Amino acid sequence: MAAQPHDVDRAQIDIDQRVYSLYDEYCHGRIDRREFLARASAVVVGGLAMAQALFPRYVEAQTVSFTDTRIKAKYVEYPSPGGNSGKMRGYLVQPAGDGPFPSVLVIHENRGLNPYVEDVARRAAVAGFLALAPDGLAPVGGYPGNDDDGRMLQAALDQAKLRQDMVNSARYLKALPASNGKLGATGFCWGGGMVNNLAVAIGADLRAGVPFYGAAPATADVAKIKAALLVQYAGTDERINGMWPEYETALKAAKVSYQMYQYEGTQHGFHNNSTPRYSEAAANLAWERTLAFFKQHLA
Repeated sequence: MAAQPHDVDRAQIDIDQRVYSLYDEYCHGRIDRREFLARASAVVVGGLAMAQALFPRYVEAQTVSFTDTRIKAKYVEYPSPGGNSGKMRGYLVQPAGDGPFPSVLVIHENRGLNPYVEDVARRAAVAGFLALAPDGLAPVGGYPGNDDDGRMLQAALDQAKLRQDMVNSARYLKALPASNGKLGATGFCWGGGMVNNLAVAIGADLRAGVPFYGAAPATADVAKIKAALLVQYAGTDERINGMWPEYETALKAAKVSYQMYQYEGTQHGFHNNSTPRYSEAAANLAWERTLAFFKQHLA
């Protein structure tokens, strides 16, 4: 893994929106790290430092320790018929106690199960939910320890089979003895889009979905959604936000219960506290709304 620029004080760097936009292209695999750094350097004075500051620092971002006594965490393996290998692996975290608990699937971005998403699963467990964070890269050895390799590995997978791995993960979680049988799902970026598609794929088996800045499902499929949805958008996220008007029209036509919040002044990825795209106030508010929504629909 390339060395991270820990000598850069990220809190003191005012990042140009053009660099944020380039980072979004890099995160979604449209340009590689070398091109991202080169283009950031060319677009604005100090662009290289801005670009370097955006790379994640996962150790600094941990909010709930894996040894926290309020939770019990372990890795689990389970069958995944029709998936990329027929087997899956995930990070299962439950509150201390016997349960059963309301269950929440936590779906990663487009780079596998990185430490940020594992931390989100622990946050959900601390709040009283049985949380499973599946690793879509399990069929190819799991999250490789850095996002660049993770992004390439995930892009190379059969995407239909990867979606099936997520569907199978949801069904595995719902059926666990520690689950009360009431299932919710949340996810970020690719995972947010997967929450929307999971709602289509499993219908009434999903009671509540909270996609964070995720791509909308196909309009023709929206009528299959039975879950209540809490849709969370960044303020500055043209590609994803542009999907909302058509998605909302379809949700209304299908009489799907939904709420939408857009957090002005935030970037795509604002919930991820490992990079400067993180907006503490917006992330905290969005997470409070997420937990309240799950408690309403899954308790």
